[in-house]
Amino acid sequence: MTTLRLATVHARYSLLETVRVPIAVIGALVFPSLALLFFVVPQQVVAANPLFATQAVISMSVFAVMSNSLFNFGISISEDREKPWDPYLRTLPAPGLARVLGYVFSIGMLGVAAILPVIVIGGLFTAAEASVGRILLGLVALAVSALPFMLIGIAIGYALPSKAAIAVVQIVMFGFAFAGGLFLPPLMFAPWLDTLSTFFPSRQAREFVIWAVQGGELEPWIWLGLIAWTAALLVLVLVLFRRDEGRRYR
Repeated sequence: MTTLRLATVHARYSLLETVRVPIAVIGALVFPSLALLFFVVPQQVVAANPLFATQAVISMSVFAVMSNSLFNFGISISEDREKPWDPYLRTLPAPGLARVLGYVFSIGMLGVAAILPVIVIGGLFTAAEASVGRILLGLVALAVSALPFMLIGIAIGYALPSKAAIAVVQIVMFGFAFAGGLFLPPLMFAPWLDTLSTFFPSRQAREFVIWAVQGGELEPWIWLGLIAWTAALLVLVLVLFRRDEGRRYR
């Protein structure tokens, strides 16, 4: 059986395990949609303006992908490490890449499901607008900008026990959301906060997807920041994975 085939099998059973606890799926789908419905739709200054409304929908889409990646990677990996099933899986003749890809496929599908209600609500109740081609380009940009959040989730999962992982994920998620301009547009930030915000991956992801959907100039700090976060977090994840493997499988 190929690595890709093993990854799809792992993804299928991960999704089945998640669906058996419906509130886990509902939580991922509902929170970003409710945030858009209660905080953006009633604000006619934003909702009736095509430019601002589109950026608000993009911000909530980035938040949906970010929260889905942090929670599912961070907590799933942390919980799996505490189950006796996890050491058994490592004894099977399957490469570790198959498990990693399985996580990416299953959590990626949940991420796609999380942004669909946001797009529907934005299309029905706000003046947000974009061509089909721009929406597709925005989805690609959203997938690329999700990499740092996936890696942060994996790092938390391999670094912390499950109870600590839940608390840390919540702190990271809300900190990145506020600092990255996902809940309040950066136009409302003080100058010092606006400058500080540009160093957060959530702000870089927001601006990257806005560039893909609405066009304009792509500032170097956006793509350089995403590359730097991805490279640094990839190294950190590899170190934590080797440390976990060295501690438990010596």
